[in-house]
Amino acid sequence: MTPPGFPAQDGSSKMTVDARQLEALERLANVGALASSVTHEFNNILTTILNQAKLGTRAAESEAARRCFEKILDSARRASKITTGVLALARGRSSKIELVDVAELVEQVLTVCDKDLRKHFINLQCDFGNRPKAEIVPSQIEQVILNLIINARQAMEKGGTLTVAVQENVALGTVEILIRDTGCGIPAENLPRIFEPFYSTKQGPDESGHGGSGLGLSLCKEIIGRHQGRIRVESTVGKGTTFTIKLPKKIPNGTPAHAA
Repeated sequence: MTPPGFPAQDGSSKMTVDARQLEALERLANVGALASSVTHEFNNILTTILNQAKLGTRAAESEAARRCFEKILDSARRASKITTGVLALARGRSSKIELVDVAELVEQVLTVCDKDLRKHFINLQCDFGNRPKAEIVPSQIEQVILNLIINARQAMEKGGTLTVAVQENVALGTVEILIRDTGCGIPAENLPRIFEPFYSTKQGPDESGHGGSGLGLSLCKEIIGRHQGRIRVESTVGKGTTFTIKLPKKIPNGTPAHAA
């Protein structure tokens, strides 16, 4: 069985993967389903906390009590924002093409990544322009953005700046997504191969204790290709890497943008 959406080593639309990789994919799907269920329940609990904190703020008999309730309310709102983002990613949304506010979609991914970015001292800079919309499969583009943001963070081991921008090119009828880091960069000789299946620039183990699988960027390119878009990379060793995605605002009829 070949998972849909994986490019083949010989250039065809399918690629053979071993049993271990199939098991990992199945486990990931199960974890996603579990995360969706748990997050939904947690969101219900947060709703109660939010409502009670609002009541407490209004009914507080002292300034100190009011400040305490306001802190609870602020934290609960932030937690609710995070769980909403996790739910959007975990349930994968629809596998159908939808007209989507691309900046809003990127914001949801960044919300999920916020704690990890702050933990590693990453300064986030965003520019969402006029918040353009495009016809995309949301779950697929979320997957691409999440992958690129994780890669960018891992490239900045000692902290740095992550720039994320969403702009509309009216003349070309496209929406452009830019993700730039100030990390270690990619050697020029490696750039032509980074989108190849199973090719990874990660030499050592990551936080999970494993190196890169080499499938992430290959899958990103496959997904963007299904949307009749383009993804390109520019990088300088010691200065950082920039990925630029160009997506048509309207997918031409017949584009095979099936779920990944």
